[in-house]
Amino acid sequence: MSNKINYGIDLGTTNSAIARMENGEPTIKKTDIGKDTMPSCVSINKKKSVRVGQGAYNNLNSDKRRATKTWNSGDSNTFIEFKRTMGTDKVYESSFMNKEYSSEELSAEILKTLKSFITDDNFNSVVITVPAKFTINQKDATARAASLAGFDHCELLQEPIAASMAYGLDSKNKNGFWLVFDFGGGTFDAALLKVEEGIMKVTDTEGDNWLGGKNLDYAIVDEIIIPYLKDNYVLESILKDDKKREVLREAMKTYAESLKIQLSFKDSEDILSNLGDLGEDDEGEEIELDLTVTRDQVEPVIGPIFQKAVDICKDLLKRNDLTSSSLDSLILVGGPTFSPILRNLLSEQIMEPDTSSDPMTVVANGAALYASTINIPDEIQEKTRDKTKLQIGLGYEPTTVETEEFVTVKILKDKTEGEVPEKVFAEIIRGDNAWSSGKFGIDEVGEVMEVQLNVGKANSFKIHLYDEKGDLIPSEPGDFTILQGTSPGSETLSYHVGIAIKSKQKNYLVFTNILEKNSSTPLTGNTKYPLKTQKDLRPGIKDDFIKIPIYQGEHGADQTRADYNYHVTDIIISGEDINGFLPAGSDVEIIMKYDRSNTLSFSAYFPVLDYTHELERIEINTKGIKSDDLAKMISKAKQTVALIQEEEILDNSSELNKMKDELSELHKRFEQGKGDYDRREQVRDNLIKLLKRLDEIENLSEWPKIEDELKEVFHRLEQTNKEFGNEKSTKAVAQFKEQIPDVIKEKNVKVAQELTENMRHLDFALVDQGLGAQMEIGLLAQFNENFDSHDWSDRQKARMLLNQGLQMASDNPSKQQLRPLVLELYKLLPDVTNNPIKGDDSVLTD
Repeated sequence: MSNKINYGIDLGTTNSAIARMENGEPTIKKTDIGKDTMPSCVSINKKKSVRVGQGAYNNLNSDKRRATKTWNSGDSNTFIEFKRTMGTDKVYESSFMNKEYSSEELSAEILKTLKSFITDDNFNSVVITVPAKFTINQKDATARAASLAGFDHCELLQEPIAASMAYGLDSKNKNGFWLVFDFGGGTFDAALLKVEEGIMKVTDTEGDNWLGGKNLDYAIVDEIIIPYLKDNYVLESILKDDKKREVLREAMKTYAESLKIQLSFKDSEDILSNLGDLGEDDEGEEIELDLTVTRDQVEPVIGPIFQKAVDICKDLLKRNDLTSSSLDSLILVGGPTFSPILRNLLSEQIMEPDTSSDPMTVVANGAALYASTINIPDEIQEKTRDKTKLQIGLGYEPTTVETEEFVTVKILKDKTEGEVPEKVFAEIIRGDNAWSSGKFGIDEVGEVMEVQLNVGKANSFKIHLYDEKGDLIPSEPGDFTILQGTSPGSETLSYHVGIAIKSKQKNYLVFTNILEKNSSTPLTGNTKYPLKTQKDLRPGIKDDFIKIPIYQGEHGADQTRADYNYHVTDIIISGEDINGFLPAGSDVEIIMKYDRSNTLSFSAYFPVLDYTHELERIEINTKGIKSDDLAKMISKAKQTVALIQEEEILDNSSELNKMKDELSELHKRFEQGKGDYDRREQVRDNLIKLLKRLDEIENLSEWPKIEDELKEVFHRLEQTNKEFGNEKSTKAVAQFKEQIPDVIKEKNVKVAQELTENMRHLDFALVDQGLGAQMEIGLLAQFNENFDSHDWSDRQKARMLLNQGLQMASDNPSKQQLRPLVLELYKLLPDVTNNPIKGDDSVLTD
């Protein structure tokens, strides 16, 4: 038994692999047919037997091609690429099982099969890799899949970190910036790492969860294979029918994928179908494929897709103030990175990629290396511990940049059944047999031994125990591994995590950040300022509740529209949860924690009640976007583009035309596959990116108004400070004055709005302090003078409150006496002055 996990799994979109640490080396464990990787494919037959891997993939190809004979794809009981819908409510229907499978359940079948390839060990802990751009929802789903596969403990590791560990162990380059280019079957990740003396730190990540080998396959289908068929067969009615067209595309994809792989290693490839494999055209002629495709023909088809990934990398470097010359290594991950077309693009635009590691297995190997550094939890170890053997405890640093490391060895008498010899001696032997500690005595207190390490290696050590006579004592664990020269450091958060609130400055829900992207995990964050409730919560009343929507967002997400980010879940706090009456306008402080196991916890503190509502683990939302909602988003984007064009907001017409073309293409893709879950999510992600760009353009058009407001509020504050200010407020005004020129120069809308709001708060506080009750009396006079022009929600109550206030005003009241009455009057207005946004009053506001 080992106290380390030692097993790593690369759970891929199209292919998966498992690796194990053996004698200090990560070793890929062969599949049932002797290959390094296995297709991530699940097939079910009529006898309700589940088949996984290559056999299932063969069934998939047969099913897809056979479907062209009936033009019905619903008969297939074979599934692939379900990784792209992890963390959603997408289901895959098996008619043979009369059951719907979730993505997690199908992924669990892959994990169980990989686990079955290990025939000499019974293990229940594993490291599973995930794309760096996987959302919290997707990570949570991956952990659930591991649990369904029977693993008691699962650690998730970002794929770029895994690849970097495997690469870094053998690399002579232990310093500088590394860029991991991970182009998989269904996702693309780019990760920028800073390496110092072998210690790796992820600086930033970017990617696209809908960009991968699948996109290359469909491009070949649409641009090469379908045109060939149109030239040789009559397909007009087939291509006009959405369902038939998709059946045809799916069948052709099986040939395109094989072509793509072959053209990575040779200049041309034949596409040949077997007689009877495919259906008939509109005139009853049997469809056959017999064409030769060259790499030169494919380059203009798949080159632009690869270019998207290259552009993502260039943008990643740019926002980190780096150039291609700043990089020391470019590491390739994923089968498509074998393509010379891609490698040429990278060499020309970024740098020559390092090809020393196998892109297909580097992630699984890195996962095993990482697994060798992670302890199996004590409660899991207890299940597999052989207490008839003498149990020992080992203490050491699993990764180091030093050439020597201290190891503590002690006897765990309470974990051992049977008699423990009075004297016990230990010997540590390095795996290459070139170093040994010699025998040294150990006891329950522990003994420290300094071990010698080989540089740039995973150093494996055996540990043997002996009694006083020199006889070997059966013991466990019997080995351990120390990585010299490389360390993964802490994993970083790939997204900003925060909540949606109503903002005084916006007429929509905005994302406010709590946990920062690229921060090392585990981490804790809280709201930067107290938020407020909008309505009363009565204790014990379930229908009285506040809603706190949790979102995660990309780079620059703070203060953007909440619905332009990824919804995680909604936290509901009702009257049944609180310990007293919570009035509207109460302060709330939100705290979030994200731990190493990718668990997100939440707490909301209500100072007025001195009460904290805590959730140790947030339940994740799995709902995907509906077709109707996506159609509305597309319509909104078109309206925004039209407005920008009409008002001539954007000087660069080519940029606007480019966005219009992108929007048209997204709309076309949506209409072609609105019933396809994968297609909707892909369109949504790309549409959000476009909507964010349109928002930025619209904000620029608002700048003149925002600048005027900024100056006006500042000048008013200056006058207020002269009349009512003090030393502290004068200093604050001077700071505002110093900030304003830079904000105007940069035309930073978000900062300008925040600065304006801060100055308003100070102005109000000074007036409030200086005038006493005069401000409230003035407001009552204004309400009375314009009473009939206001659309009061309760006219009779408003008149009563106003009369009461005017009567109090004649008796020289304090502002504390009049303030609650004035606020009650404001609540009776159609728009609350403090928050002009109509709509959901259950969310928090600033």
